[in-house]
Amino acid sequence: MHPRFLLRLLVILPLALLTACDETPTGRSQLALVPENMMAQMGEDAFDQLRRDQPVSRDAAINRQVQCVAQEIVAAAEAIYPADTLPEAWEVVVFEEPSPNAFALPGGRIGVHTGLLQVADTPDQLAAVIGHEVGHVLADHGNERLTQQLGIKAGMLVVGLLGEGDLGQQQLMQALGLGAQLGISLPFSRAHEEEADLMGLAIMAQAGFDPQESVALWQNMAALGGGQPPEFLSTHPANRTRIAALEQAMEEAVASYRTVRPANCSG
Repeated sequence: MHPRFLLRLLVILPLALLTACDETPTGRSQLALVPENMMAQMGEDAFDQLRRDQPVSRDAAINRQVQCVAQEIVAAAEAIYPADTLPEAWEVVVFEEPSPNAFALPGGRIGVHTGLLQVADTPDQLAAVIGHEVGHVLADHGNERLTQQLGIKAGMLVVGLLGEGDLGQQQLMQALGLGAQLGISLPFSRAHEEEADLMGLAIMAQAGFDPQESVALWQNMAALGGGQPPEFLSTHPANRTRIAALEQAMEEAVASYRTVRPANCSG
């Protein structure tokens, strides 16, 4: 992270701490103090780095399907959360990468790995993943985590326990949820994951994708992952916990789905 950019953040953060906490779209209290224009710029920079480091898929059919699903998800997110500031335009890129993953970044960037399409068997299951990732952006999870990281590190700087050079690109990538892409092991917190799951469920249903396919997706993920570590050892919810939470919210999501036109991103 550029020293002048970091200095601006460290000046803003203590002043912003004097203001009240904000709320996420689900009503959870949140401290997310990095200015949105800074978050958008960091998201753009991170996405550009990924595009330099990873090959982009040229498969026309795959790109067509991913673009279709992403467009429907973004339109539904805008319909459900009109009061929240969303990017004016979204860029969607499919990366040639075998790991089953996807991500969305502040500023309107969505990345999907080709490996995800081996696990997400249908457009509806792909919509569950993209809806989840857009939920992270809508709820400002990257900002919240970066605020926490900078708050801790700013305090360490004040007491002289950390040099300015120790605040670098790695921490930024961690905060934006790009650990898996860049070999950094720091997933979103369990609370963030659960919130993004429920937001994504509502978004995909509003977009015309069958919300029941979200459960099928995580069953596929569970089968792919084999034995998971015990839940208390991970910040991610265990697959069975995730599925149980989705099933608990399913009745409302299905009711919403039945009121809209089904999405058609099959071909």
